Amino acid sequence: MENLKRNIAIVCGGDSSEHDVSLRSAQGLYSFFDKERYNIYIVDIKGTNWHVSFPDGSVAPIDKSDFSFIGQDGKAVVFDYAYITIHGQPGENGMMQGYFDLIHLPYSTSGVLVEAMTFDKFVLNNYLRGFGVNVADSVLLRRGEDYDPVAIEKRLGMPCFVKPAADGSSFGVSKVKNADQLAPALRVAFMESSEAMVESYLKGTEISQGIYKTKEKSVVLPATEVVTQDEFFDYDAKYNGKVQEITPARLTPETAKAVAAETSRIYDILHANGIIRIDYIITKDADGKDKVNMLEINTTPGMTATSFIPQQVRAAGLDIKDVLTDIVENQFA
Repeated sequence: MENLKRNIAIVCGGDSSEHDVSLRSAQGLYSFFDKERYNIYIVDIKGTNWHVSFPDGSVAPIDKSDFSFIGQDGKAVVFDYAYITIHGQPGENGMMQGYFDLIHLPYSTSGVLVEAMTFDKFVLNNYLRGFGVNVADSVLLRRGEDYDPVAIEKRLGMPCFVKPAADGSSFGVSKVKNADQLAPALRVAFMESSEAMVESYLKGTEISQGIYKTKEKSVVLPATEVVTQDEFFDYDAKYNGKVQEITPARLTPETAKAVAAETSRIYDILHANGIIRIDYIITKDADGKDKVNMLEINTTPGMTATSFIPQQVRAAGLDIKDVLTDIVENQFA
């Protein structure tokens, strides 16, 4: 019966450089969701302009007091659930989650604190280091702050990476090969964030692994190996096809098991919710054994048909429609 179907908002857009990428994720999610079970609407958010987009191209403004809107039939539509697929702020840094908490609307991601912490790479790395998670050494620099490039090179070595500390996109990331390149790399990073993280370079195999848990089960998806033609897995490599993605990753059974265990452990440490994706570098330790190093966590991973998570769901022999139903219904179980 139509009136018993839950109304789900796929919340996309946002204010970061990946606004348009988020719209593509929303279209992917729209195609994946079980429309026999749910009424699905795409909600585009940019600044204070929040609106529902209808298939015919028309739009309706969102009432921010309760996140409702007036449908094409003139009736108010109230949402039961929000699936957040904003890459960057305000959907990946806790702001959108705080708003939904205030109006008591269930949503797909982790809560305010976890989202804010995973959005800030430097804070996240230092937090997880306290739980024994392997992360690269790094220093934090603030816009306008003096720094000593020689001291940074001495501590972190070269090459190293310069990244916006708090940003959900792949913009503003540079691989720096000598101290003279720090200044221009920092200028690029500071265009995206007021803080930048300079991080030591880890040479190894880059992989990415998705996971979700419900009250009834834990699903760690097969990892994807990332082989890029570029210096590193930057925006161009990610979205313009300059990368080979191998799912499942070419890992030994022991290493695959260790990565899966670490992914599950980090999920529990953070009290995460919904699907998250954790990126790693597999390096060699002094004895030549594989060492699992966490790079970063994506709490609103891309959801186009070719994104990592749908790839991994297929490799696991699962149906993405069922996975999304699991995540939504877990909120109401």
